[in-house]
Amino acid sequence: MPQSQNGYSQQGSELRAVSRKIVRQLGVLDSACGDLPLTPVQAHALIELSHGAISIKELAVQLNVDKSNASRAATHLVEKGFAETKSNPRDCRSLLAQLTPQGRRLLQKLDRQQNIIFEQILSQLSPDETDQIELALSRYHKAIQRAQLQQDYQIREITADDDLAMANVIREVSAEYGLTADKGYGVADLSLDKLSQEYQSQQARYWVIEKEGEILGGGGIAKLSTNNSEVNNSEVNNDEQVCELQKMYFSQALRGKGFAKRLAFIALKFAREQGYQACYLETTASLNEAVKLYESMGFEHIDSHMGNTGHDACEMPMLLKL
Repeated sequence: MPQSQNGYSQQGSELRAVSRKIVRQLGVLDSACGDLPLTPVQAHALIELSHGAISIKELAVQLNVDKSNASRAATHLVEKGFAETKSNPRDCRSLLAQLTPQGRRLLQKLDRQQNIIFEQILSQLSPDETDQIELALSRYHKAIQRAQLQQDYQIREITADDDLAMANVIREVSAEYGLTADKGYGVADLSLDKLSQEYQSQQARYWVIEKEGEILGGGGIAKLSTNNSEVNNSEVNNDEQVCELQKMYFSQALRGKGFAKRLAFIALKFAREQGYQACYLETTASLNEAVKLYESMGFEHIDSHMGNTGHDACEMPMLLKL
């Protein structure tokens, strides 16, 4: 995919443009929601209040706005008689906002208006197209959530100063999952304390994830070690074109934020740029989350191990054709 001058792909630029158009066409930038006496923010606040009484802080979280904006939206709804406030029994310093009967009637009008709009939109699409858009938007929504969770973290190439910290992460995570050094797992590798030296070649890279100077995880890619032995797999022409996804370890502080998939995508993009034909990896059933991730990315289970990795205890070899 061609890159623009600012580093974004053409595909990314097109997605941003489409997103802007959708925001405008759905009236998010309008001063009112159709013919109703509500701004878009007030309409969203009305919907959230329909689920029950909540504090302004909770409303701000649900609307993904700062507390002052949420407070203004709630105040306007109260002034118009669509909402009311009451004391918060759990916190005497805050109030809970909830809908009034008038607010519920207005919400019904809002629902009818939006249903008409979306029925008109969906009538332009087949059921299959609707399902595809729903799935794509759900994935897009999750990607936005993950990107927000990843703020303040940095992904960069490893340096010698990171070696000790990254080795400690690998040892800690390995111990957590029972991957002991005496059983042929990556934690036993002699290179563990000098990872930066192991990824010096042009066709190898290792990245670490850092926050406020602390190394919290990492992963890398390099040519599959074969000791000049043949790679016996029908999907691959020769061993020079096979790379290995290596040492993907993440501390607990990183988990659930989408970093594993993001780092794997970075590594696979690098692999394609280097001309690799396939990416190999070895994992184990005890790393259930990792196995599911690799499967979701298109890695397939294969019958036998490839190359000479030295990780004989990793009973699950997988391969992705690039």
